[in-house]
Amino acid sequence: MSSASKKLYIKTYGCQMNVYDSGRMAEILAPLGYTQGTTPEGADMVILNTCHIREKAAEKVFSDLGRLRPLQAMKKDGGGRMILAVAGCVGQAEGSEILRRAPFVDIVLGPQTYHRLPEMVARLARENGHVLDTDFPAEEKFDSLPLPSSAQGVSAFLSVQEGCDKFCSFCVVPYTRGAEFSRPAAAILAEAKSLVALGAREITLLGQNVNAYHGAAPDGGSWGLGQLIRALAETPGLLRLRYTTSHPIDVDDALIAAHREIPRLMPFLHLPVQSGSDRVLAAMNRHHRLDEYRRTLERLRSARSDIAFSSDFIVGFPGESESDFAATLALVREVGYAQAYSFAYSPRPGTPAASMPGQIPEPERARRLELLQAEIVASQQRFNAASIGRTLEVLFEKPGRHAGQLSGRSPYLQAVHAEVPPSLLGTLADVRVVATGGLNSLSGHVIREVTA
Repeated sequence: MSSASKKLYIKTYGCQMNVYDSGRMAEILAPLGYTQGTTPEGADMVILNTCHIREKAAEKVFSDLGRLRPLQAMKKDGGGRMILAVAGCVGQAEGSEILRRAPFVDIVLGPQTYHRLPEMVARLARENGHVLDTDFPAEEKFDSLPLPSSAQGVSAFLSVQEGCDKFCSFCVVPYTRGAEFSRPAAAILAEAKSLVALGAREITLLGQNVNAYHGAAPDGGSWGLGQLIRALAETPGLLRLRYTTSHPIDVDDALIAAHREIPRLMPFLHLPVQSGSDRVLAAMNRHHRLDEYRRTLERLRSARSDIAFSSDFIVGFPGESESDFAATLALVREVGYAQAYSFAYSPRPGTPAASMPGQIPEPERARRLELLQAEIVASQQRFNAASIGRTLEVLFEKPGRHAGQLSGRSPYLQAVHAEVPPSLLGTLADVRVVATGGLNSLSGHVIREVTA
């Protein structure tokens, strides 16, 4: 088989950071002749880019590996080779166990080493056996990556920060992604310019704790996230900026000022609180309390009156009482979240919370999750219903469900459908909202095209 006809298949689990990482892996393998496909059948290389946040994450990976093994054998019977690689946080946390339980896996690599994939593939060609690379290398991986060379679409992700130093008692991120690291601002600005040249009109800045960003400034010193956003907003052709995921204690004055003064920064912020109970927040080692969280929301609303919020919640945390849970429900009603993500607590091996007393039985965790999700859905429906009659600026991203229709996103990440010509793809328009659809869907009529 010629090097120009190798098929690559990547399955991405979990977070937006993994989506970004998968795209970069595809790009750095392209010079070796790998072209990304949509199915694993017949692939020359399959990468499972994994997430370790959810319960039984590793078992899901092993199940997928079991389904891939016959495809790998068929490839071998036909005289070829399917390289199987497990990347991401499960690879980082359980690399040796993966090779023990699934010895047909060729490569296991962590999220800090994927820039070395071409070297790993070359090692496989030279040697028998496996490649395991889950170090936290001293060299900066982003220095080894080329600028993006393929379009992500109208909306693109850009990683600016990785790792976390907060050590929440339920979370594996500090162990799988490592300590906080911020990319130099000049490198981020160059990547943003490249993404816009490839057709991106909206960029979402990514980090495990993105608003802890403190990267080297082009003229010396360092920039925080607010300063970085100001510089990015000057990128010609860039219409919108977003960032995720944030920690409440790292929302500083400069970031709040950016929300007040930079129209391209969307008035929508994902700010995880995790619980409505100070007692549970202390057990979670979240470093903030409810009064601080509320003050942060108030300061952001004072800076940008149309701002809306989303959040993360964990219910059934060890020791969570009925009154603690009731406080979480009350917080959802109080804030009026536009969206929220909610999860029943599940113990992550090696985290402090896994060995805490007061572990709550699974049926009770499931009951609380169901009640919380009902409250979140009601809050989201109220927010969407309040959009009817409003004029929202929409960035059209792709064809809609019906002929003659495009689908875009409001400033609040609501899907918006409107009958408009294909020429508006990748542009902004003011849309008068006339109806809600599904849980996060609106429809409306274009009343004015927006000139950026």
